[in-house]
Amino acid sequence: MQLIKDLIDWILHIDHHLDGIFSYFGIWTYVVLFAIIFAETGLVVTPFLPGDSLLFAIGALAARGSLDMSILSVSLIAAAILGDTVNYWVGSIIGPKIFRGENVRFLNRKHLEKTHEFFERYGGKTIIIARFVPIVRTFAPFVAGMGKMTYRRFMAYNVVGGVVWILLFLWAGYFFGNFPSVKKNF
Repeated sequence: MQLIKDLIDWILHIDHHLDGIFSYFGIWTYVVLFAIIFAETGLVVTPFLPGDSLLFAIGALAARGSLDMSILSVSLIAAAILGDTVNYWVGSIIGPKIFRGENVRFLNRKHLEKTHEFFERYGGKTIIIARFVPIVRTFAPFVAGMGKMTYRRFMAYNVVGGVVWILLFLWAGYFFGNFPSVKKNF
């Protein structure tokens, strides 16, 4: 039981373990970080991963010279965009199957139709803003796919949201990473 508690604690506070990850994985750290960001955005079952604080911590580590910001920026933007894209397609494939019958226990066809209308009207803003709201960022692309938001429209906002989200938190960590109080905590 203690092993499970330790594993959950490690996952929830992964930003505090980045030095150990870098020491253990070396250059493969970039792949591990890509996988974490992809999982947080692309897998509906992993909304608990600490995306914002992780990105800030990665930036703070990069400020110390441990990681390369250009590699981080490109790879993590790709992970965020790819993750949301996978999540969108899962929603678009699973959504119609869930609503095959008239009503499902907590969902009904009217809700799906309203979701479609919502994403046609506000979907772009939702995809961008959801990036900055933990847990919501995991479900927004899934619901956009389920709500039949057009893929072209989704991708346009997905790219904008992914780039802004990654660069904002990553570079904030990099900039503030040189502050003594931040250095002490990372």
